[in-house]
Amino acid sequence: MSEQPSLPPCASCRDGQALDFDFSMAFQPIIDLRDRSLYAYEALVRGTDGSGAASVLARVNDQNRYAFDQACRVKAVELAARLGMPCRLSINFLPNAVYRAATCIRATLAAARRFGFPTERIIFEITESEQLVDKAHLKEIIEEYQRQKFMTAIDDFGAGYSGLNLLAEFQPDIIKLDMALVRGIDTDPVRQAIVQGILGVCRVLGIEVIAEGIETPGELRQLQALGIHLFQGYLFARPAFEALPQVNWPAP
Repeated sequence: MSEQPSLPPCASCRDGQALDFDFSMAFQPIIDLRDRSLYAYEALVRGTDGSGAASVLARVNDQNRYAFDQACRVKAVELAARLGMPCRLSINFLPNAVYRAATCIRATLAAARRFGFPTERIIFEITESEQLVDKAHLKEIIEEYQRQKFMTAIDDFGAGYSGLNLLAEFQPDIIKLDMALVRGIDTDPVRQAIVQGILGVCRVLGIEVIAEGIETPGELRQLQALGIHLFQGYLFARPAFEALPQVNWPAP
């Protein structure tokens, strides 16, 4: 990875509120059932005592959003390196906390160098509970991250703003199907048809699809029959606090 050009910080980066609370991460595997390998681990925010993400996210506001987003990236890279993560690392980020994509990525690059984690194994996963109005800004972020050779993913695809119309504007490397589409899909022909349609579009565009939130063997079998091979969910492993959990591989 080449050195970044010297860019002056924007006012939001320079003058934003410092983060006045600490947090940690849990990790949940994403598996590839084609060869029963680890595809990635997703870093999930937790309290320092292992408590859920809600208690941490409740302290994020407009003033400290940038600092929190940057701290999440650094914490995820640090822990992944310390744990000897053997595969990709998926880091959630808040697009509304990125002011200038080329500038705001520098802390992640510096952390990767400092802790010895390969940047080509980092996936940036877009997550945002509020509707993202500025699609042009998100497109700029995606294109800059792809230019830097990071992989990009859209989380909760099929829910909220994350629909097929988004793919007309830009194409990430990965989409993660929203759990609402996955839940009970083995007994729901409507969900099967919707997912089949999404998969058809993604094949044409060269986008990988991850099915997340898998909880039952029936869901897994149906999604495999539709052609999905990347999975995440409690059926395989629950998130482990500051650790890499073992995978409960399904019977062949």
